[in-house]
Amino acid sequence: MIAGITGGLGCGKSTVARALEIRGFKRIDSDQIVRDRVLTDPEVIAAIRQRYGAEVVPKGADGRLAVNRPALAGRVFSDDAERIWLEDLTHPRVFAAWRAAFAAEPEARWVVEVPLLFEKGLENWFDFTVCVACAPDQQLARLEQRGLPRVLAGQRISKQLPLARKIELSDFVLWNEGSPAFLEAQIDRLADALSAA
Repeated sequence: MIAGITGGLGCGKSTVARALEIRGFKRIDSDQIVRDRVLTDPEVIAAIRQRYGAEVVPKGADGRLAVNRPALAGRVFSDDAERIWLEDLTHPRVFAAWRAAFAAEPEARWVVEVPLLFEKGLENWFDFTVCVACAPDQQLARLEQRGLPRVLAGQRISKQLPLARKIELSDFVLWNEGSPAFLEAQIDRLADALSAA
């Protein structure tokens, strides 16, 4: 069983996925794969440096090249063509990591955090899709608490499908706006439903 966890930026996908991991599911964080494995891949680093130069891929004090993720985000979230170029470069490597994980433990119950699940037509990867949602003002407030300015948060949210559409398309919806106990109760019900599937 493989469930894809999606939702709006700042709505709580990671919170839900970690809670399911505590309940015995295997968790994959797609953003972490990008950070730790894809953006550290020498081929990816070279391609990004060739496209954007030393401002986005500077040489560190140790002489090694590393992607400056905030600078890269500044380039790709303000230009759709650049964002699509980066997704075309990185997404196949993310999917390869998924495939390897699933093949290594085919009997496991998997939950995969996938911010762009519906935007990229990835539904066929999953037995079930779960949307974590909250009100837009709550979403922006959480992103600001993480240090993302409101203008940049709004810019990134605008690159995703409207949350209402993600809710319509999902098999399960968790509303993450009340108390932690309210969310935990929803996660318990979801875990039961996924385990019974």
